[in-house]
Amino acid sequence: MFRLVSLNLNGIRSAAAKGWEAWAAGVGADCMGVQEIKAQADTVHGRFDVVAGMQGHFHYADKKGYSGVGLYSRKKPSDVVLGIGNPEFDAEGRYVEARFDNARRKLSVVSCYFPSGSSGEERQQAKFRFLALMAPHLHALAQQREVLLVGDINIAHHEIDLKNWRGNRKNSGFLPEERAWMTHLLEQIGYVDVFRTLNPHPEQYTWWSNRGQAWAKNVGWRIDYHLATPGIAKKARAETIYLDERFSDHAPLVIDYDFTL
Repeated sequence: MFRLVSLNLNGIRSAAAKGWEAWAAGVGADCMGVQEIKAQADTVHGRFDVVAGMQGHFHYADKKGYSGVGLYSRKKPSDVVLGIGNPEFDAEGRYVEARFDNARRKLSVVSCYFPSGSSGEERQQAKFRFLALMAPHLHALAQQREVLLVGDINIAHHEIDLKNWRGNRKNSGFLPEERAWMTHLLEQIGYVDVFRTLNPHPEQYTWWSNRGQAWAKNVGWRIDYHLATPGIAKKARAETIYLDERFSDHAPLVIDYDFTL
């Protein structure tokens, strides 16, 4: 069994102070994608390089205290790719891909942090530019290898994926253009929203605003995903959104797959 975790940490130091490392040590993941580490190499090196016996690989933002992603792995990858080859977004530290190639398969496990557009129109336009780049990138990758992308996508796809969908139809994260992009990825490009193949139920959220009583009242959004090519998606067996402890404004998303690296 291959256990894969995704978690937006909202700051690796902050999450560590809230017990993330101890939880990671007990969850038994084979790989863990983390997003929004909000740290640079000088902070991570010697402190967060290895977590729960897994070696980390990181794509840092140029700007201090901003963005940044990591992918922890128990097995050494055959290759690691940082960034998508676009200067604007690679400077923001949004993409790390670990490749595990052997005689049986070529597999990429990706940790990705999609931009948020909630701070204003300028960032929303940047988000649209990122989406326009990622669709062909993910399509090309899927032509060459199996792909398992985890991360904070910052899009709730369907009405079931957020509590107050009526009031959010004009808000970033639930805009028609963003939802159409996700539909295109799943229906035309052929990726699979793995969580939804296992759990069709409402009120399955991974992020809650820090405003008001969102967490207490479970007024959440499902914006963290496992997106996989069909062959790998079919091997998904069990899912968990871990809610017993809070390390971040996001919850860890854990999915088990019936294969080994």
